[in-house]
Amino acid sequence: MWKNSRMQALVLTEYGHLEMKDRPAPVPGDGEILIRVAACGICGSDVHGYDGSSGRRIPPLIMGHEAAGTVVSAGSGAPRFKPGDRVTFDSTICCGECPYCARGEINLCDRRQVVGVSCGEYRRDGAFAEFIVVPERIVYPIPDALSFAEAAMLEPVAVALHAVAVSKLRGGETALVLGAGMIGLLTMQAARAAGCSRVFIADIDPTRLELAKSLGATEVIPHTGATLLSECMRLTGGVGVDIAFEAVGRDETVNAAIDVTRKGGTVTLIGNVTPEVKLPLQKVVSRELRLQGTAASAGEYPVAIEYLSKGRIHVNPLITAVASLEEGPRWFERLHAREPNLMKIVLAPTAETAQ
Repeated sequence: MWKNSRMQALVLTEYGHLEMKDRPAPVPGDGEILIRVAACGICGSDVHGYDGSSGRRIPPLIMGHEAAGTVVSAGSGAPRFKPGDRVTFDSTICCGECPYCARGEINLCDRRQVVGVSCGEYRRDGAFAEFIVVPERIVYPIPDALSFAEAAMLEPVAVALHAVAVSKLRGGETALVLGAGMIGLLTMQAARAAGCSRVFIADIDPTRLELAKSLGATEVIPHTGATLLSECMRLTGGVGVDIAFEAVGRDETVNAAIDVTRKGGTVTLIGNVTPEVKLPLQKVVSRELRLQGTAASAGEYPVAIEYLSKGRIHVNPLITAVASLEEGPRWFERLHAREPNLMKIVLAPTAETAQ
């Protein structure tokens, strides 16, 4: 019946302009699942796509990749789920055949696509809509105890868990997170869950630091530059932190991360606001620092679901609002204007479906 069904979708019709459109509902093909979307979070990358600055949301496009909902139907060769099952899905669609996929590095897949992205090489509509079709292999069941709004946060939680995983922690480390935005706050919690004994977080926004403290930060540091360095040295007895998670992506914060890290320590680069930064090469080489990049996630969804279910990572305090799709354009405008104290906005066909 879905061949003739219609749906409402929030469409980026041109840069800076979103509107509700009537669209054909997608039909699941071989190995695919049709999902009724209950909740979809607005990612920072969606906001950068909204204004065209990323080059990865070429209109017209239905954006959105942080989502959860219920199974409607399945195509042939997709037997794992039945109608009504509560599910989420990975934002990354990998080929499953290239050497990277064979090693489990699905985030580095040679033919990787991302839900809700159009970038010239491919176009794949996302989840700011009533329905979405995705491959069954990227779909995960979610427990009844998680609301759909919480489940829509699993994608950024998986990103944070991956950043910690590639950092190869042994347990007992002292860590610093630079940037108390969404990913920074989730990375802080993931680092604690991975066994860091102390996790500091630095930002210039007092509201975000207050939130970080309530979520378990050992110390919050409202400083930058030389003052940030001196405070980290005071807290570590002049040694520096074992690992710094840089969750901003600017010259000053990347350099600060390098400055505060002890000799032989690790700097994990998560943020990528700017495409290029200047590195203090002498410091990196002479202090034998390890610079570790991290991209998306690579199979961390089951752990993310477990941690949310068991309360090891908390996401409800990070959800600023749950709103209907029709309210989406207004929320995008507010996020793009960098309105203070906005964290995660979750959109749903109707706000009630996110519960």
